[in-house]
Amino acid sequence: MFQQFLWVVLPYIVLTIFIGGHIYRYQHDQFGWTSKSSELLEKKLLRLGSNLFHWGIIFVFGGHVMGLLVPIGVFEAMGVSEHQYHTIALLGGIPAGTAATIGIIILLYRRMSVRRLIATSTKGDWVSLIFLLVVILSGMSATLLNIDSHGFDYRTTIGPWLRGVITFQADASLMATVPLWFKIHILAVFGIFAAWPFTRLVHVFSVPLRYLSRSYVIYRKREPKQETL
Repeated sequence: MFQQFLWVVLPYIVLTIFIGGHIYRYQHDQFGWTSKSSELLEKKLLRLGSNLFHWGIIFVFGGHVMGLLVPIGVFEAMGVSEHQYHTIALLGGIPAGTAATIGIIILLYRRMSVRRLIATSTKGDWVSLIFLLVVILSGMSATLLNIDSHGFDYRTTIGPWLRGVITFQADASLMATVPLWFKIHILAVFGIFAAWPFTRLVHVFSVPLRYLSRSYVIYRKREPKQETL
């Protein structure tokens, strides 16, 4: 019964909070829908930590999409063996995860050590940073503890379970053989998704993509005034 709640009921509770929370936040707090940049308070650590974290998390996200949302049959049809996939996943995932880990640690240290940041930080700032740290560390632990992939392949367990959640056909039995460290990582992800709408993480959905297609702003050099005779 408890397993059914964790892997069938809880995902939809979190999904409801995630979607409903964003709708509520957008309707009632549009001025607060921002990343709350603190660049003016401290730049050096922000530049280093933010770049490492964002680039790392982008590649980590891409790896998750490839490993969990793409069925294993697609890779088999492409001639990619389990060993080849596992090797590629490690070669790409470990550097990306390491960059994201170092980045989030730098950002958390920055938030804890700069007095002006401490004075201006909100509970949401701490919640988002701590949740991100837990998610990344638990994910890295799961990856490193699963370097020897024999006996467990998340593409045949977690992958089908996640696709089942998305298609409203969640099957808790698929999670029965999943190692504990992977379950901790997934539960940590549930936590950050539930907290997401109420923190600065909402800025992820405010990427200014329209700037890619808008017309250029043309600036003309001011011509010196000519004296009239």
